[in-house]
Amino acid sequence: MKSERFIFIVVAIFFLAVAPIYWFVSHEIIGTVALLLTLAFFGMLAVFFTIQSNKIDPRPEDRKDGEIIEGAGEVGFFPSSSIWPFWAALTVMVMALGPVFGWWITLLGVGLGIWSVTGWCYQYYRREYVH
Repeated sequence: MKSERFIFIVVAIFFLAVAPIYWFVSHEIIGTVALLLTLAFFGMLAVFFTIQSNKIDPRPEDRKDGEIIEGAGEVGFFPSSSIWPFWAALTVMVMALGPVFGWWITLLGVGLGIWSVTGWCYQYYRREYVH
């Protein structure tokens, strides 16, 4: 977690330096607010990773004497295949077309969204490849 924390702290410091420079050069409020919000985002992530790195034991990549073999093993669970991301993307497309062609299409997209998100969340409670 130390490397992640370092990256986000460096980026937060960069935006801390850039935001006032941008304000003095351009006197534009929207860009300055965007840079300050970006600073807040990276600052929150830096604080989160700092807290998490203090709670857990150091990982092999955080220690100087860490060996490659210590990082071996199961990384996590990754689904083999799923159709539900396609339906979720189709839902977003239908909802984005709603303001263009009529608000009733957005309501259709909301219904399709409830169905697709429910299917995506509960896909592992049924046998494989039922969807």
